[in-house]
This record gives sequence, structure tokens and C-alpha cells, in this order.
Amino acid sequence: MSTPPPAVDGPRPVDVLTVATVGQVTPSVRRVTLIGNPAAVAALEPTVNVLVPRVGDASPRWPAVARDGRIVWPEGSHGVSLRSYTARRQDPVTGEVDIDFVLHGDGPAAAWAAAASSGALLAIAGSGSLGFTPAPTLLLAADETALPAVSRILAEVPTGTRGVALLEVADAAEEQDLVAPDGVEVRWLHRDGIPPGEGTLLVDAVAALDRPDGVVFAWVGAESATVRAVRSDLRSRWGLSRAEHHAIGYWRRGRAMSPSA
Repeated sequence: MSTPPPAVDGPRPVDVLTVATVGQVTPSVRRVTLIGNPAAVAALEPTVNVLVPRVGDASPRWPAVARDGRIVWPEGSHGVSLRSYTARRQDPVTGEVDIDFVLHGDGPAAAWAAAASSGALLAIAGSGSLGFTPAPTLLLAADETALPAVSRILAEVPTGTRGVALLEVADAAEEQDLVAPDGVEVRWLHRDGIPPGEGTLLVDAVAALDRPDGVVFAWVGAESATVRAVRSDLRSRWGLSRAEHHAIGYWRRGRAMSPSA
């Protein structure tokens, strides 16, 4: 009988993935397909902590991951940024991961994605759940930064679920193909020239809804101030408890526009 390998003490290396292909989903959304260790990809939950190197850095100084999940950064300058993204697709057989990057904004993730090509490196350090709980009635309220999460949620919705997905994007060119169950309406909201985070389109759309009867779950992902306003409405007017909604600011106006959870 072979002897099992000894337990590893101290921080472990992060999982480094390599860019396989890059494609444009909409004018402002770029999809990067990465490939890595299939076992590591299989262990990931939908929301992943992405480590983004400087543009053109072929040998990044990656951090490590402590046994309790903390990221252990190297001493001195390293040029690696931490962001949180929901993977649009994960394939545990091939080890592929699709991540969609919104390109407007000048953050390190958007800059990296805009320049990414086959062979570039990206790393992942841990992952988390979507924060979605199935319920007879569902409300989704999101902007383009949260569309990967919305697509994953719609794929998990049980048959017979009723509800609506309110999705804010710049214009019709930014709409994406989403597969929704028969009972869930997908409703696109167009900013039509208003910069992201400067209008109340998503807040107003939720405010125009009456609370459905019965058990409801609401999932909200967008700019932080927008999320706070929607969450306040859902808690006060709809009377939703903490267990009945999940609201997360994917980005903050005035800061680099990269989703961070």
C-alpha cells in the first residue's frame, strides 16, 4: 500500500490558469476562456477570487493561500490585483473557465482583459457561492457586471418558478443571450447615453413592481449605491428578511469599474 503524501504546512500556491481564447460578447464585454488543472476547476464555486497581473507581465509575483483561506501577499511591489468575478462557465472535465470582463473603466482587470491574448496568465485564489436561494417567485435586478451571475442563477432556477429579471445595460447592443425558464421574464433596461452608475433606471424599475404574493427571493447585483437603494426598497416596502434576499455591490462609482464582492 502506498504512503499518502504528507500534509502541507504553511501557505499553498495559487491556481494559475492560462488564456486559451478571447472573444467579444458585446461592444463592452470581453470573454476570456482560461484553462487550468481540471481538479482545481472542479473544486471551484461560481464566484472566484481572481488575481490580475500587470498588463504584459509574463512572470507575476503571485501571492499564496494560507490554510484558513487568507491570501498571503509577497513582500514588496508585486503588481497583482485581487478582484471577484462570477465565472460564466466552468468545465471540470477540460479545466476551462469563462470569465466576462466589462471593458468600460480604467481598472487593472479591464486593462488586463483588453490586452489579453492566448498564453497570458491569470490566477485564482478561492471561490464562493452565488448567494441564491430557490423560491416560488424570483426577482433578479442587475447591471452588466452581474450578468454572468444572472446567467448561472437562471440555469439553476427550478421548473415552475415565476418572476422577472430586470437587467440594466447601455443599449440594445449590450443585451446578451440568456436562457430563462418559461415563468421568468427577462426585461432589458437601456441607459441610452447615461453613464453607468449615474442614473436610477434599475432603482425605478424595482420601485414600479408590486410585491408578489407568497415566498419571494430577490437577488441584486450592480453599482453599490444602486444596490443599497434597491435593498432598502425590498426590505421596507416588500418586507423581505435577510434570508429572502441577497444584494451585493459589484462596483462603486468613482472607483475602478471591476466587480468586487
